[in-house]
Amino acid sequence: MDPRPEVEAAAAGRRFPSPTLARSSRRDVFLGYLDYFRETVVAKVAGLSEEQLRSSRLPSGWTPLELVWHLTHVERRWLVWGIEGEPVADPWGDERDGRWHVDPELSSVELVEGLRAQGEVTRAVVIRHELGDVGQPGPRWDGAPPATVERVLFHLVQEYARHLGHLDVVRELADEQVGE
Repeated sequence: MDPRPEVEAAAAGRRFPSPTLARSSRRDVFLGYLDYFRETVVAKVAGLSEEQLRSSRLPSGWTPLELVWHLTHVERRWLVWGIEGEPVADPWGDERDGRWHVDPELSSVELVEGLRAQGEVTRAVVIRHELGDVGQPGPRWDGAPPATVERVLFHLVQEYARHLGHLDVVRELADEQVGE
């Protein structure tokens, strides 16, 4: 996938949300990390060819585009479906037969744009709520009590950090590119 100018600009403008940078609230800390990790995922996949995006270098078999699709669904499941209690079409659409899946008809550009669009939805949901707000009861929680916005955001930060580490390995294997 050829890097688009806006991807390059976003990658160049990314600044790690260091603990020494002032933030106005804990909410802004969470959103800063999520934005940073999301754009780092975008920058890492922008440097891969279409073939590299759709093939796996790991025994588990997932592809970089499947990871992008998974992260899009994760944000949607936890915040739209869980916190806001809104119905979500095909909340588990990133999985098929127990593993991540992306419809081959979806382009890499559509998937990256979808991740970014979900990021905007995430930001809007978080801004509408206090960190202590509890999610709406419903099927997202699988019978457990709904979590708070803060717990969900903490989970999302760890999910992104973990998967970005996986993507670091894939990128290093693909073209020896390391780091952020």
